[in-house]
Amino acid sequence: MRLSSRTSKLKASPTLQLAARAKELSAQGHNVISLTVGEPDWPTYDCASRAGIEAIQNNITKYTPASGTVELRKTIAEKTKEDLGQDYALNEITVGPGNKFVIFQALQVLCEAGDEVIIQAPYWVSYPTMIELSGATPIIAEASAASNFMLKAKDFEKYVTHKTKAFLFCSPSNPTGLHYTEQDIKEFAEVFRKYPQIMILSDDIYNRLLLDGSRVAPHILHVAPDLKNRVVSFNGGSKAYSMTGWRIGWATGPQDIIQAMGDYQSQATGAPSSIAQHALVSALKKGESDIQKTIQLLVHRKNIFMSELYKIPKVHVYEPTGAFYIWMDVSSYLGKKYESAVIENDRQISQILLEKFFVGTVPGTESGMNGYLRLSFATDEKLLTVASQRMKDFFSQLS
Repeated sequence: MRLSSRTSKLKASPTLQLAARAKELSAQGHNVISLTVGEPDWPTYDCASRAGIEAIQNNITKYTPASGTVELRKTIAEKTKEDLGQDYALNEITVGPGNKFVIFQALQVLCEAGDEVIIQAPYWVSYPTMIELSGATPIIAEASAASNFMLKAKDFEKYVTHKTKAFLFCSPSNPTGLHYTEQDIKEFAEVFRKYPQIMILSDDIYNRLLLDGSRVAPHILHVAPDLKNRVVSFNGGSKAYSMTGWRIGWATGPQDIIQAMGDYQSQATGAPSSIAQHALVSALKKGESDIQKTIQLLVHRKNIFMSELYKIPKVHVYEPTGAFYIWMDVSSYLGKKYESAVIENDRQISQILLEKFFVGTVPGTESGMNGYLRLSFATDEKLLTVASQRMKDFFSQLS
């Protein structure tokens, strides 16, 4: 065989595939509204963009240390102290080309064949494949609507075995936009203390985009600082700072794990972009007022979008508390017919919406739960209104 057995576990990102198809249809002249990729439609903040230009003009364009510049890691340490209440030394911080790759690195240095990593469903679409590529097995723990699609500690414990290496989770959640409460996390902390072998992998990429008035999402380090030596936290510039294309993210955690991640990166990518690092320093130091404006915009868009989606009969829409996603239950339409074809799953709903009504959505099946759609509202409010009307038209045609 030409390809390694590892490639059998590779799967293209479904959100990127859907976004690519939406662009194809747009290129064919169709007026497509894509609610697929979790990407802000507002520009990178000026403070970051100006710093990026400054880096180019001042020749800050050379290799940096594999784990990132001292200046950026110091800035991350300051921001982490502010957000999570914990001090981190420079050798407990690593920077990489995007939050996604930093998580990938962590799984690579932590896991091996025979290990299990628990993730809750609904999950971010990339988690299972990232875990499989590390050699470990993803263990899917399904959360229920009754608990706002956030796993309860007592249910999590049912999935723990002697093979459990880590729990990987995102709060606020992609895809639901919901987040763990402080009480939820306290209950998890009690369980974690019973199983000292379990690493706690906290994907905090949306933790500053809170829509309920909170400054930062509740975190395991807020309520259980005694577990710090088992926590690796991930974040990046993509969401809160609208720096998706800059590809810059970071992790904080125990020195041995962070060192291994830096060594892994030194052999994989060499180092993150010097230009993106310089821009992120400025974003972290000067972007607070921009984040607040972004949150106001997101709350406004959420309210408009929710009010329109409520007009669609027989769907249930869950109001997000963070990020920029709406999780919509369309299960009541499974078994209905569209143009004589029976709708058996949410993938069919998503496909018809894209190909016939030119609205791009992400089916819940890609996140481990059939009967749902993930809708991004990080787009213009007029487009959200039109997209809602198109979805309403589609569902009205099901019989």
